[in-house]
Amino acid sequence: MHVLGIETSCDETGVAIWDSDSGLVWERLFSQIDLHAEYGGVVPELAARDHLQRLARMVEAALKEGPAPDVVAYTAGPGLVGALLVGAALGQSLATGRDIPAIGINHLEAHLLAPLMEPDAPGFPFVALLVSGGHTLLIEARGLGEYKLLGTTLDDAVGEAFDKTASLLDLPYPGGPALAKLAATSEGGRFTLPRPLLNRPGCDFSFSGLKTAALYAVKELAPDDKAGRAALAHDFEDAVVDTLVAKCKRALGMTGLDTLIVAGGVAANQRLRERLYELPDAQVRFPDAALCTDNGAMIAYAGWLRWNAGERRAYDVRARWPLDSLRPPSKEPHDG
Repeated sequence: MHVLGIETSCDETGVAIWDSDSGLVWERLFSQIDLHAEYGGVVPELAARDHLQRLARMVEAALKEGPAPDVVAYTAGPGLVGALLVGAALGQSLATGRDIPAIGINHLEAHLLAPLMEPDAPGFPFVALLVSGGHTLLIEARGLGEYKLLGTTLDDAVGEAFDKTASLLDLPYPGGPALAKLAATSEGGRFTLPRPLLNRPGCDFSFSGLKTAALYAVKELAPDDKAGRAALAHDFEDAVVDTLVAKCKRALGMTGLDTLIVAGGVAANQRLRERLYELPDAQVRFPDAALCTDNGAMIAYAGWLRWNAGERRAYDVRARWPLDSLRPPSKEPHDG
């Protein structure tokens, strides 16, 4: 069985085909980083227009070069509504024209499931850390669609905090990878930055205070102090990673589980990977670095899992769609 996946939730246009027997058999991904770089962030209208210009050609290539799809899976949310509508409209139209089913996929669930694409990946249950520009979540996952929210950010998402601090350091967009690259050039230890909410119970996060502390630290630096900027990048990254690692350890203890799945764009951060792999008595799994960012492969794979489990719903697009509002697969044909 073949599932065509379409991803257009933000600034990546992704198309892929998942084969239920052999795995990922076709994929294309286009990033709009250069388009949005001059603005320092994603411009929703430009993102939707670019999806509109590229997606049809990418899907056409998939249909010519890959196996014929039996199901179309598209991102229904959360994300930028205009961008989501491009993928949903094409996905549903393609399914109708070919008389095959269409399934709307939750973008966050697709990220959560992406590390399971590997042949030796663990199954449910597990704790999931989803970290990206828009989300910071700790989830207890007991099964497909069985998700309990353990913690979330009270303000900025961790990826947003990385990007804003990178901007303070005059680093190019996207800021997270640029900050990590600069951090790797320093041993740090020059700045004392907070580890937010570590002294409080629970698994919630807060990064606004850390971001403000970085702002004050930047103001103390001389314009030509390159070493100081590298040290601040290192110390900021350390503070973020310390916080994420501590909360993951707490979540594993609260649930009694020993498997941690880490996904989302920030999951590509090498320092975070190194520190989480050091967690005692825990099995930690990351997706391949190419699957950390938004992509069509994770949508196709999530579509396959849900279809195989009985899902038959073509959701309308939605800007907000909390992960813990999902339910196990349903055979109801539509749900707006």
